[in-house]
Amino acid sequence: MKILVVGRGGREHSIVKKLKENKQIQKIYVAPGNAGMEEDAECISIDEMNIEDLVSFVKEAAVDLTIVGPENSLNAGIANRFQTENLTIFAPTQEASWLEGSKSYAKDFMKKYAIPTASYGVFQDADEAKKHVAEMGAPIVIKADGLAAGKGVIVAMTEEEAYQAIDDMLICKAFDQAGSTIVIEAYLEGAEFSLMAFVHEDKVYPMMAARDYKRAYDNDEGPNTGGMGAFAPIPDLTKEAYQFSVEQILKKTAEGMMSEGRSFTGILYAGLILTKYGPKVIEFNTRFGDPETQVVLPLLKNDLVQVIQDVLEKKEPNLEWHEEACVGVVLASKGYPGTYKIGERVPKFDDKKDTYIIHAGTKKDNESLVSDSGRVLLVGGRAETLSEAARKVYAQLDQVELKNNFYYRSDIAK
Repeated sequence: MKILVVGRGGREHSIVKKLKENKQIQKIYVAPGNAGMEEDAECISIDEMNIEDLVSFVKEAAVDLTIVGPENSLNAGIANRFQTENLTIFAPTQEASWLEGSKSYAKDFMKKYAIPTASYGVFQDADEAKKHVAEMGAPIVIKADGLAAGKGVIVAMTEEEAYQAIDDMLICKAFDQAGSTIVIEAYLEGAEFSLMAFVHEDKVYPMMAARDYKRAYDNDEGPNTGGMGAFAPIPDLTKEAYQFSVEQILKKTAEGMMSEGRSFTGILYAGLILTKYGPKVIEFNTRFGDPETQVVLPLLKNDLVQVIQDVLEKKEPNLEWHEEACVGVVLASKGYPGTYKIGERVPKFDDKKDTYIIHAGTKKDNESLVSDSGRVLLVGGRAETLSEAARKVYAQLDQVELKNNFYYRSDIAK
């Protein structure tokens, strides 16, 4: 088989590494990929948003299966275009991707199908939004309606912070068109977790749950990022809460999408919070989560291609998991998620047993690897326990000289 992975970040590198376990795969392509992936796949210089060129490449290279990572490609309709050419792709259509592409649509959908989530309001006028905040009080959550690379969410602990977030999104256009409509939600308390599933129409095959860390700094301080680290499994997640999340959230969502004429195929991701009233949805993604994928896929025993083929054929994939723990810590550019420099030389890590490096934003400068984005790479580790996996990861990170160019959280899985 020949496989194409669309995307350029850590999630896609993790998918590529999982695919490499299958020795029957003749060729793994990644478009556009990054310099750190070149040892694991052939990078094709086609942008993930250049759908026509991707279609042409898949035809010319006789690619058997395409797996899509980034949300922008999904919302641009890559799956629809591939389907018109009868090309096999594991990804939701543009219509199904709207579950992530519009938070207001997702909230209305959850309300319609009685899927547990926070109460909310949708606003385009700043004065009306501020009036709502004044009535609700703080803490309160302000979200850009559209895609904002995981950074369009402000958890405002005071009304003044909420007013500032409203002004930033609706008046200053901090997230361009993605913030021209905002969703204001009630603040929920509890432990967060992420649950992904392979989905085809009304068939849902859940993965192991993971927990990621959105805040930039230790002790969950600082601004929201795309994710600074993750671990799996989650010791404090009960079987009952997991099963409720599968039955009352993931399965109801898949069935609801079919009822809406937006039948879902691909990876459905639920960002959840365990409140005193049970699990509730914070957000949906319509693709593998990042960085959760980097700690979930290494624990999957099954061959990924076989799982996808089974799911597409509505066969039970019988997912099996290693009885181990996995921890991943992101190395980010200093200043991320705000202003940061690129082109900084990336530290070299020694190859060690049970640790691995996932490249998220690296490029070549002559023969050196340098940073090319806010999140540069992830150091992951596997072990029998979470504490041992975390120890292995931090032993790797602590050995490198960061020179004030990069930073990482020191409390992931601790």
